[in-house]
Amino acid sequence: MKISAAARAAGLTVKTVRYYANIGVIVPEVSDETGYRIYADRDVAKLRFIGTARRFNFSINECRELLSLYEDKNRPSREVKKIAIAKLKEIESKLTELQNLKSELEALANACDGDDRPNCPIIEGLEKSSDR
Repeated sequence: MKISAAARAAGLTVKTVRYYANIGVIVPEVSDETGYRIYADRDVAKLRFIGTARRFNFSINECRELLSLYEDKNRPSREVKKIAIAKLKEIESKLTELQNLKSELEALANACDGDDRPNCPIIEGLEKSSDR
């Protein structure tokens, strides 16, 4: 199938599919007649796999590693779990950071009267935050 059909089937944009092919994450066949890339069902399955992994915020290199494990039917599941646990820890760390940012911004917003006066604790707080 052509790139547009493969992208649609995988739930990705054509640009994304082209990018994955250009960096070698997937390697579709190339038509001798037209020079176009031809995507097989297995390529679409890999594209779906990568798309899902990217939604979990796995990097391209992590996707390569996961794809390698996906293709290895003799893989030890502990290798896959190790990668997933590392990503979970990263997500938990980001969630903690976001919760802290939310709390700080909430405190600044609550301290601001939001009236016609120029005094604004939000501006002052943002100014102080940049000094850290």
